[in-house]
Parts: sequence; C-alpha cells; structure tokens
Amino acid sequence: MKYLVAGLGNIGAEYAHTRHNIGFDVADAFVAKHNATWKSDRLADVAEVRWKGRIFVVIKPTTYMNLSGKAVKYWMDKERIPIENILVILDELALPLETMRLRGSGSDAGHNGLKNIQEILGSDKYPRLRFGVGNNYPKGKQVEFVLGKWNKEELPIVNAKIEKSTELIESFATIGIQRTMNNFNNLTF
Repeated sequence: MKYLVAGLGNIGAEYAHTRHNIGFDVADAFVAKHNATWKSDRLADVAEVRWKGRIFVVIKPTTYMNLSGKAVKYWMDKERIPIENILVILDELALPLETMRLRGSGSDAGHNGLKNIQEILGSDKYPRLRFGVGNNYPKGKQVEFVLGKWNKEELPIVNAKIEKSTELIESFATIGIQRTMNNFNNLTF
C-alpha cells in the first residue's frame, strides 16, 4: 500500500513557518516522527516513510504553491499511486485556527495550490486536509496574513494540530478516509 502525502507551501527562508506553509510543517513533522530524511529530487523535496506495511512518499513541492499540481502529478505517476491514496495538506482561511477538516474531494475554494492540482489531475476527487488558519486580518491584508508568521498565542494550538495531523496521516492509511474523518473532523484545539 503506497500513499502520496503532499504538504503544500512555498520554498525559501522568507516563507518558512508561515501560515501558508503549514503543509510543509506537517510534512516535516510526519517525516521527523518516523525518522526519515529528506532529499532534493524532481519538482520536490521527497522523503519515504515505511510504517505498518505501508509506504508514504512525502513531498514538499519546490514549484511554489501555485504550481503544486506539477509535483503532485509527477510523483503520483512515478510511484504509481492511485488518486484516492493522495493526501494534500494545506492552509485554510475559511476555517478557524482551532479546527481542521479532512475531505475526500471538493472545490479548490479559491486556494491556488488546490486549483492547480485540480487542473493538472483533471479531477477534484482527491483527499485533502485543510488546516484552519483563521481569517483574523484587516480588509485587504489577506496576502500579508497568510504569508505571515504565527503569533505566540497561536503557536500552542498550531503545534498541537501539527502533532494531531501526523496521527491523521497514519489513520488515513490504516483505517481509511471515512473513519478518519469521523475521528478527526470534530476535534477542536
């Protein structure tokens, strides 16, 4: 059983640990938890995690957020991973910071990373974990907010959600998306 875990974000030190890069942070936490290592490869930094008879190909696309679909499609094809075994992890403005939502399909909801993945895969039928970042920003300041760092009041919630997200990835691969949604979508932090 093979899975592709794609944490979305932007490369470059200026984007590290920003709200928009939460996908990278979750991918890093999952890889660290399983003592795997990253290597630079085609269109992404890649790590392979083996756990309970499953193989997780974990990627952090180096294409920038808006072209994430190129990396997802390349690794999906290269590793022969079916679309239902992909898990895309991204930031979500429409969800409060205290929540996260796993879905098996759905619209891009204006998220450019998802929009590109959907265009390149020709489908919206792939699992995604939306990591709530809230929308506590003044009108016209959305870009600054998502590209901004977490404040110190947010960090305990963010860190707890990152840890729980690593458990969600394991659950997704062992008990399936439906039971994982039932177990994780109602959590608040």
